[in-house]
Amino acid sequence: MARVVRVNDVLPPTTLLLARHGQSTWNAEKRWQGQADPPLSTIGREQAALAAASVGAVDLIAASPQLRAFETATIISEAIGIGPVIAVEGLRERSAGSWSGLTRDDILAEFPGWLDDGRRPDDFEGDDELLTRVLPALDLVAAASPGGSILVVCHGGVIKTIENHLGIEEGRVPNLSGRVLTSDRGSWQAGEQMQLIDAKRSTGGDGLRV
Repeated sequence: MARVVRVNDVLPPTTLLLARHGQSTWNAEKRWQGQADPPLSTIGREQAALAAASVGAVDLIAASPQLRAFETATIISEAIGIGPVIAVEGLRERSAGSWSGLTRDDILAEFPGWLDDGRRPDDFEGDDELLTRVLPALDLVAAASPGGSILVVCHGGVIKTIENHLGIEEGRVPNLSGRVLTSDRGSWQAGEQMQLIDAKRSTGGDGLRV
C-alpha cells in the first residue's frame, strides 16, 4: 500500500523573525492600543529605519495590516529591497475591548485592582481566542516561502502570547524586538530572542502587552 504523504512532511523548515513594530503615537502616550490603529511616531519611524540594518537576508516580509506594524514593515522593506509587504489579517493585535485608548492610570482609576488580579473586561480578547487566529496565520506565512527566512512584523501581545504558548516566559516585548520561530513538519519551535535595535533606542514601549 502506498504511504500517504502529508504536505507538512515534505516542506523544509522555515524560519520566521517575529518582531514587534516601532513606537506608535499611542505607545508614546502610554495608551493601550489593541486593535485601534494609531500610526508610528517620529521615533517609531526612526526605529524601523535603524532595524533594517539588522534584519539581514530574508526572502519575504509579512505584517499585521495595522498601521504601526505595516508602516514598520514597509520602511524595512524599502531599505533592504525586499517586497512588497504582505498584509496578513490574522496577525492583528489582540482586541483590548473597552480598555483600548486607556492609560495604565486610567485603568487603575476605573478598574481598581484588576491589573494586579489579572482580570480583563469581557470584551478583551483572551489568549485562546488570539491563538486560534494567529497560529494559522503563521502557518500561512511559512507556507509562502518553504525553507526560507521571513520577517513578520506584528505586535507585542501577539508575540508574548505565542511565547507563552511555547513555554517561554521572558517579560515584556520592547519595540523592534521579538523571537525567532522555526516551522518544521507542521509544528513551531521557539528560537532565540531577537533585538533589531539597541535596547537604548527601544524606548517607545508602554510596558504593556497591547
